[in-house]
Formats: sequence, C-alpha cells, structure tokens
Amino acid sequence: MQGPGPTPVPSSDPTVPVPQPGRSGAVRDDGDHVVTPAVAGHPGRRNPVVEHVGAGEPVEREPGDPLVTVVLPCYNEAEHVMLEIERISRVLDESGLSYELLCIDDASTDDTLEVLTAAAVDYPAIRILAFRRNGGSGTARRIGTQQARGEIVVWTDADMTYENERIPELVQVLLDDPSYDQVVGARTTEEGTHKWARVPAKFVIRKIAEWLSRQRIPDLNSGLRAIRRSVALPYLRLLPPGFSCVTTITLAFLMNQHDIKYVYTSYAKRAGTSKFKFFKDAYRYILQVLRMVMYFDPLRVLMPPALWLVLIGGLKLVVDMVRHPFYVPASTILLVVSGILIGSLALMADLLVRSRDAV
Repeated sequence: MQGPGPTPVPSSDPTVPVPQPGRSGAVRDDGDHVVTPAVAGHPGRRNPVVEHVGAGEPVEREPGDPLVTVVLPCYNEAEHVMLEIERISRVLDESGLSYELLCIDDASTDDTLEVLTAAAVDYPAIRILAFRRNGGSGTARRIGTQQARGEIVVWTDADMTYENERIPELVQVLLDDPSYDQVVGARTTEEGTHKWARVPAKFVIRKIAEWLSRQRIPDLNSGLRAIRRSVALPYLRLLPPGFSCVTTITLAFLMNQHDIKYVYTSYAKRAGTSKFKFFKDAYRYILQVLRMVMYFDPLRVLMPPALWLVLIGGLKLVVDMVRHPFYVPASTILLVVSGILIGSLALMADLLVRSRDAV
C-alpha cells in the first residue's frame, strides 16, 4: 500500500502552492500551506492526492517509474470520466504494462475534481493534476507530458469518443519498432459537432498540411496517440493552448523526420457537451498549420509567392516598356518590390531557423 508522500514545499508564488514535481501533492491548500487529507474510514487504503502544478521543468524519470503515462485532460467531465477511467485501467491492467493514469482537471466548474479524487482511492495508478484556471487541452497535454513519469506518453480524451481499449496496441507498436516515434489512432469516421462543415474543412486543411510537410497524413488532429516522451519534450514549448495542439505535435514530428505510424480506429459520438467552437477553433487550426511550417520550413511557404510576384512583375515590366517606353506603372513596381521583400523575408526566416537548429 502506498503511504503519504513527502512533505510538500511551497511555491515561489504564494498563491500557487506546488508540491515536489511529479512525486506528491494535495487535495486542498490551507492558507499558504498544502494539506494532504487522510482517507476517512479507510486507514489501509491509498491516500489520493492532487498536485497543483504549473509550467516548469520536465520531471526526471527515476528507476521503478512506469513505462506508460496516459495523459487524460478533463474539463467538466464529471458525468462520465469514471467510465473512461474504468475502461482505460482495465485494458492496461490486462496488458501487463506498467502505467500511470495522469488525470488533469482543467479548472472544471462541475464535480470533476471530486470524482477524480474519489476514483484515486480505488485506482492506485491514478495521479491528479489540478489547474487553478482553465488552460485548454493543449496546456493540459503539454504540462501532463512534462510531468509524466513514463517513457511512452499516451494522449486521449475523457469524452468516450476514442477507442481507448486499443491503447496497449499503440504502445506495443513503439515497443516493437524503435524507428517510430509516434503512433496515431487515425479515425475512419467523423462524429463531432458541425459535421457538415468540419469534414470538408478538415480535408482541405489536411491536404495543405500534406503538401507543406511532404507527407501523407491520414488524420491530422486525432486526439488518440502514443508518443516517445524523450522525443516530444523539445517540441512541447510549441504547443498552443487549444485543440490544435495535436496538429502541432504531428507537424513538429514530420518536419523533423520523426516517423509516425497510423493505426485506423473508430470514433464514437462524444458524451457530454463539446468544447469545440467552430469558427474560433477553425481559425486557430489553420493559423497553427501555417505557423508550424513557417517555423520549420519558411522557404517552402514564402519563396513560391515571392518568385511568382517577381516573375509576373518582370513580364509586366517588359510589356509596359514595349507599349510605353520609359514609363513604368506603379503596379509593376509594386509587384516586383513585393516579391523581393517577401523573398528577403523568406531568406531571413530560413537563416533564423538554421541558426536556431545549430545551437
């Protein structure tokens, strides 16, 4: 049986008490101190703890740490998160893999944190991180991966949509084939909200991403994936706070020649209310794809339009000189100068990328 953890230490910010990273925590704080409660009526049972953590240095793995960490972001999932915990715990127990289930309460306004705390009494593999303010699924996955003790980190959702029964299968791919650094559960159906708009929009964005990354991507933004933590850590700082975090980690791997394996899975209708906001999240989604490729390969984005502008401006200059010798319209000058400026920006951005990678 697991006894109480080491005495927590206060954070440098007195308003956010932080236990020792990844090793202990507390259910509540009392003034400037973190208090670990006893389990009333269950003297021999595991003492559930909640860690209040923020962004910081990744946790160093230690001997005896589990092989797998399942990062489970939770925001107002009180009605069904227990079903997801039972399902994930059952399949991982049956698989024989050593694991921890890292549940992250993203400042839920319902009883999600209380449900997680109660579940931790009966499921010893559960660890709980609690945010004091909502950070978004991307923030939850980033901090969860930093705080993970497992070498293989699994991302999934708590809304009953993904085939979490197949988590051991995704992990086994990484164990059997060291050439893969990420395994993605590629969905074969679309059951989300705004289906009439999501399907064509995601198809177009996926094709753009495939062109930019020069890779075939069956599912760009699946939330079910297994990742080698050591490979993912350098790219976590790039993750945005929202849903496009999965797009970011996919492109970050592909643009840096990390191989990704796709395993086709089904996708069920979600339980509870969707947090996806179509117009806002779609805008962020497109912007993130372009931002990521600009970050890794700006020449591929900026140089083609620059060359086209210079070419069109040059041809127009020839025509203008033939029609009106010694007269160059402002539109012609604008085309050529715009192309030169964009091309210069592309070269400068590429220089920054190369100098950054050389550090």
